[in-house]
Amino acid sequence: MDSNILKAISENLNIDFIDMVISNPPKDSELIKVKIRPVLLRDNLLYQASEYRGKQIFHTNYKEEELLEKLPDWLENNMKQAVMTCRTKQINILISKKGKATVKIKNIVIPDDGKERSADLQHNREKEYILAEGKPVPFLIDLGVMNSEGKIIKSKYDKFKQINRFLEFIEDILPSLSREKELTILDFGCGKSYLTFAMYYYLKELKGYQIKVVGLDLKEDVIRHCNQLVQKYGYNNLHFLVGDIASYEGTNKIDMVVTLHACDIATDYALFKAIQWEAEVILSVPCCQHELNKQIHNDILSPILQYGLIKERFAALATDALRAELLEAVGYKSQILEFIDMEHTPKNILIRAVRNPKNQSKAAELKDKKMKSIEECRKFLNVNPTLYQLLIDKM
Repeated sequence: MDSNILKAISENLNIDFIDMVISNPPKDSELIKVKIRPVLLRDNLLYQASEYRGKQIFHTNYKEEELLEKLPDWLENNMKQAVMTCRTKQINILISKKGKATVKIKNIVIPDDGKERSADLQHNREKEYILAEGKPVPFLIDLGVMNSEGKIIKSKYDKFKQINRFLEFIEDILPSLSREKELTILDFGCGKSYLTFAMYYYLKELKGYQIKVVGLDLKEDVIRHCNQLVQKYGYNNLHFLVGDIASYEGTNKIDMVVTLHACDIATDYALFKAIQWEAEVILSVPCCQHELNKQIHNDILSPILQYGLIKERFAALATDALRAELLEAVGYKSQILEFIDMEHTPKNILIRAVRNPKNQSKAAELKDKKMKSIEECRKFLNVNPTLYQLLIDKM
């Protein structure tokens, strides 16, 4: 592993170290991310590493020298990104496909009120949510997720976990979001906007990003209610509009596109818009993938596809896999991640795509290779996905 990485990490494993998140795994990796924090166990300072594998989390405590020996396994063979947070600085580590490391260190300004972050050295503790239980958050109170004391309403605990899980996905891509300019974020199909408000609160209030967020949905009464809440909280850069995904023309540039439970091919139009805007980050939870279920036909697979339920699920998975591959073909790093079930759908797949301008020199070569592979798969299944056709028409 690059000596600069080990040096940056080892030099900051001291009393000021708070935590580290190692993320951005290769496609189809079982290991999703690793969180590391200091713990005090029997008066010994150790480092607890939490490995997120599918739905399970595995905790292991390491001595400092053991942790430094383990790091190459995570960073060389699995992850390509790490964010190390200390009391007065943040270390961002990025590793290219060729193994070249980039280490950037940013100083953290300590607040005037003295409420600076510090490490929690407790060994056994409850799950640490980004939006913590016990701390009242105005929009969560008004949306019925918690009461005025910050206690989570029992019937809304799944919603509370879903909101925090969504914010974890955003936390992982923070190094891809610029702090040098105002970011424009568009949320298609925002609905009641639990996650839209959470995203705004997290990025603006907790992380201090300059952002403008637009929520878009077809339901006028829902949009009206959301705008009333915006006025109540004084969220001046959060706006909700009535509109359709495919026809939205409100801007020429979007930095981040979020699309949650957009039904069937509405997701394809949202992804196509995001590509046209060259959005840096795309977060999409597809829903109701009917299109390929009606088209898919293959004699070899006929023993499998004769069962309606199996065909429906197979078509849905094929739809989202092809979407992820098409995003890869146009210059994104795509991941398909497991998400908590949405309120309106039992679907639990999230497509996360991050644009990588560093790969633009090989964009044409990569695009041709990916599109050839996609074309072979498309012909094998006898399908013509909407996103594929939209991109072909543009080429």
